[in-house]
Parts: sequence; structure tokens; C-alpha cells
Amino acid sequence: MKIVNKIKFFDQLVQRILTGFCAVFLLLMVVFTVYSVVMRYVFENPPVWGDLLTVLSNIWLVFIALALTVRNKNHIALDLIYTWLPVKFAFFVQQFWAVVIFGIGVVMIIYGIEAVSTMGGKYWEMWYFTWEEGSIVFKPNYMPKKYAISIVPISGFLVCMAALASIIEDSVHFKNGTFQHQKDSDTDIEI
Repeated sequence: MKIVNKIKFFDQLVQRILTGFCAVFLLLMVVFTVYSVVMRYVFENPPVWGDLLTVLSNIWLVFIALALTVRNKNHIALDLIYTWLPVKFAFFVQQFWAVVIFGIGVVMIIYGIEAVSTMGGKYWEMWYFTWEEGSIVFKPNYMPKKYAISIVPISGFLVCMAALASIIEDSVHFKNGTFQHQKDSDTDIEI
């Protein structure tokens, strides 16, 4: 049982870290938006980077939240169907969808890496920092667009791990006879 506790602790730790990243990106979205609006309408001097950083924060937030929704099984599903299915059949349907989501994560990794490696262009609004020779170096030229799109393979990996964790968790519950139908998070009733 000791290994199970370590796995559960690691799983919860990863979920907390990802939730923290989502909170940071949400906060950044609000800060960038408020700053841009105040600078635009009060001081009539909006920053050129404000809208871009708001959009990039939103994109990264959504892609990281995708992994959390997969892990917590809050993704789009036909939960109502599970109420009519026997537990055994509901388990197999749920596992099927987890495998499909895992496949989507693999596609995100493969094509995300390809997109990052072939992405050209730079954001003219953004300067950036990079890690060179053991220290952070400020680059006064434009930020490559591949930095923004790098969330796709990262999210794909996180989605794969979340789907795999769900598959294993449900399989263990099914083997132990403790597997239950999913709960509908909108109504908080067990289905």
C-alpha cells in the first residue's frame, strides 16, 4: 500500500501544480487586460504587447486546464448514458473514451513537436529572455512564435499522462469491485 500512497500523493501534487499554473495564467490575463485598458483609455498610450500577452496567457491556461479536465474526468462526455448502462459496460465505455483521449494527446505531441520545429516568424511586440551558457540572457530582438505554440506538445504529454492515470485508476477500482458510474459535476448527483 505504500507505493499506492506515493502514487496518489504524486498525482495530487501534479494536479495542484497544474492548478497553480492555471491560476497564474488567469491572473496574468486579468493584469494584462486591466493594464492595457487603463493605459489605452486613461493615459492614451497602450502597450503594443498587452493584447498579445493576454491572448497567450489565455491559450496556455486553456491547454493546461485540458489536462486537468481529463484527469478529473470533467471533459465533455455523455454522462446521462452511463445511468442506463450496467456498471461493467459503463466501465468499458469510459475506458474506451479514455483511450481515445490518450490518442488525441499523442496526436498533440507528434504534430505539436512538428509545429514547434517548423514554426517560423517572430512576435514583433515581444522581446524575450533565453537560457545561454548557464544564465538568463535578455534578447532585444523579437520573440520566436514557436515559444507560444510549445504548449501544444506539453499539453499533449499532460493529457496522455492524465488519461493513463484515469485508465489505471478506473481499472484498479473495477478489479476491486469499487468502480462506480461517473458523477455529473453540473448537478452533483451520482449517475
